[in-house]
Amino acid sequence: MALDAGTTSNRAIIFDESSNIVSVAQKELKQYYPQPGWVEHDPLEIWESERAVVAQVLKGSGLAPSVAGIGITNQRETTIVWDAATGEPVYNAIVWQDRRTAEYCDSLKAQGLVDKIREKTGLIIDAYFSGTKIKWILDNVEGARERAEKGELRFGNVDTWLIWNLTRGEVHATDVTNASRTMVFNIKDLKWDEELLELLNIPACMMPEVKASSEVFGYTKTTIFAHEVPISGVAGDQQAALFGQMCVEPGAIKNTYGTGCFVMLNTGNTPVVSKNNLLTTIAWKIGDRVDYALEGSIYVGGSVVQWLRDGLGIIKSSSEVEELASSVPDAGGVYFVPALTGLAAPYWDQYARGTMVGITRGTTAAHIARAALDGIAFQTYDIANAMCKDLGTPLTELKVDGGASRNNLLMQYQSDLLGIEVIRPKVTETTALGAAYLAGLAVGFWKDLDEVKHQWQEEKKFTPKPEDEALKAAKQGWADAIGRTLTK
Repeated sequence: MALDAGTTSNRAIIFDESSNIVSVAQKELKQYYPQPGWVEHDPLEIWESERAVVAQVLKGSGLAPSVAGIGITNQRETTIVWDAATGEPVYNAIVWQDRRTAEYCDSLKAQGLVDKIREKTGLIIDAYFSGTKIKWILDNVEGARERAEKGELRFGNVDTWLIWNLTRGEVHATDVTNASRTMVFNIKDLKWDEELLELLNIPACMMPEVKASSEVFGYTKTTIFAHEVPISGVAGDQQAALFGQMCVEPGAIKNTYGTGCFVMLNTGNTPVVSKNNLLTTIAWKIGDRVDYALEGSIYVGGSVVQWLRDGLGIIKSSSEVEELASSVPDAGGVYFVPALTGLAAPYWDQYARGTMVGITRGTTAAHIARAALDGIAFQTYDIANAMCKDLGTPLTELKVDGGASRNNLLMQYQSDLLGIEVIRPKVTETTALGAAYLAGLAVGFWKDLDEVKHQWQEEKKFTPKPEDEALKAAKQGWADAIGRTLTK
């Protein structure tokens, strides 16, 4: 069973030994926006909705007594602090998209800490990561810092929060992938970094124990399950998707087209320090082996389609966007940079805001829809170029997953821009599948990695058309639009 705790919904999916989906349940998660740039979730709702989908998926499958193991995958960086005795959160979960600590991050940069933090953590200084969110809660919730220093509070990303609740407080743990997204974890010695914890004034006693991505963390103690089930796999959502796509060899690359987009490339057991504003992160740890990855994050991916629906009202449902965009041959010279919550890799401009250029009297809703889809593909193109520069070699193919990967128009344009094949698997639920694989390997449900590798199957391959003058002009038009968007 995979528990997929996402940004907009929580899901539970049961897979069989052939990686087929047996049963799935999903529940939307309410978003809270207390101020512009702030995004929160209710931690109790995260847990309750996960409980609900687990109960539903067990009922739907009839497999309550025979779940071999649980894999957890989660929206990374989202930060929860709770009371160690009662399990009560001291504040809402601060979501990865939240920008409230941007000014504090600027102050860290001004202190000349960029290189030190990148060297230890593989990350750039940004409000995206958990560390500054923990500090904000301790600084702004009355009594929180004193309680934390007394050892009364616990920190966790969503994986840790779910493990804590599933084991009724017996296990306070995370895995190396989630730890590597906090900005206070040393990805070389695999420990919480005392110097960085001190810098952000975070008591070490708050931090969870860090384990491998595929091992038994503990056993369920809730009444949802008929017996104790091992929690045996944990990975942040993008690392889980990389594993679910079986990108297990150095050089293998995937892009997940979800709320945001996340391009991740396996670099093997060597961390590659990016010179092109990408993140160096841990891909997973299995046994004693640690694999690393380069990652480029895009804040606004598929969520731009939600904005077309809810903000502009030019479509009634997200599924309509492909038909509308396909009704015109191209975007008609319109470029849409969807920096609705700032720009992430490779620009890292947290103050950038969305820009649309090239609008004329002849621009229609269809052109804007097409430009929105193009903007997703162009952002991925920028990250892929940065990865090629870091590696010194060209990419050969891109595996894709996530909701927007089902959009054939977008996938074909992605292939054209990159000049490589784009491959979509039969099971696009690769995030949940990756978590299930990690959990299954730890408890012997699958014998070894080779058995799992043979299960990955291609559903559709998109082959690029040769680059022509129109495509060259489009790339230049995008670069111009980015230049108008950046604030620095």
